[in-house]
Amino acid sequence: MKIVVSGGTGFIGRVLSRSLAHDGHRVTVLSRNPREAVPVLGPDIRIEPWDARMPGTWERVLDEADAVVNLAGNSIADARWTPDRKRALVESRIETTRLLVQALARIATRPPTLINASAIGFYGPRDATPVDESTPAGSGFLADLCIAWEREAMMAESSGIRVVRLRIGMVLEKDGGALPRMLPPFRAFLGGPISPGHQWISWIHRQDLIGMIQWILTHPSISGPVNAVAPSAVTMREFCHILGQVLHRPSWLPVPELALRVALGELGTLLTTGQRVEPTAALRNGYTFHFPTLKPALQAILRNPAAVQQAA
Repeated sequence: MKIVVSGGTGFIGRVLSRSLAHDGHRVTVLSRNPREAVPVLGPDIRIEPWDARMPGTWERVLDEADAVVNLAGNSIADARWTPDRKRALVESRIETTRLLVQALARIATRPPTLINASAIGFYGPRDATPVDESTPAGSGFLADLCIAWEREAMMAESSGIRVVRLRIGMVLEKDGGALPRMLPPFRAFLGGPISPGHQWISWIHRQDLIGMIQWILTHPSISGPVNAVAPSAVTMREFCHILGQVLHRPSWLPVPELALRVALGELGTLLTTGQRVEPTAALRNGYTFHFPTLKPALQAILRNPAAVQQAA
């Protein structure tokens, strides 16, 4: 297949792009920094310059594609949610998706598939009641962002394109995402859950997220929202207890909710609230998880001697 990836140099996109190329697909990554993208992606992946804000010659690669995977967007958790930061988070998702969809509508031969990233933040803060793809949207900044993000992607359906809205949970790996930020306290024997501790974490190993995207590409009957989470969500307390077991470290010192809110502001709600999300669409359609439960997933991530030594 000929596959175009936006956000192809990020924590998820770079691994997806290399994996697709390794499997024999012809991959083109849309990049605002082509010189930086080359060493990240390697020589087997075509890099097409774009600025993610206006039409340009990059649109020609869409006319040749069998699928588009849109992962573009600034990281949610890299900084406090100031008004300027919120604006950047919205623009990097909404405007980029709108630009892609408008370009897809203009070309003569449209790719049959658009896989567009979203997030389980769509459901807003929830209690312990499980939610799946049929659950209505929640409220709050993240929910509003995901609603608008998905709305832009769904506009491609009017052009006859299959649109899959991938609602991604906490992605686990040692080279990015939330996990590396959780390790330092455990190294210092100060690890513990973030209060209140009973909030749910819906997570997925990055290998399964990559596998799910590849699986969707080859299953044209799948469309609409798909929750990209493992089938065994855990509470924050359970997550930190299992992480401590894997690292052979205690998990005893809770992080006060008030301290987190003071340090991170509204961003702290990402860690103090959660959702118990189920991957109903993926399971119903036959996706098989490599890591359906948390402990083997963390063991696989941290079993590398260098990683274990770093965490010690």
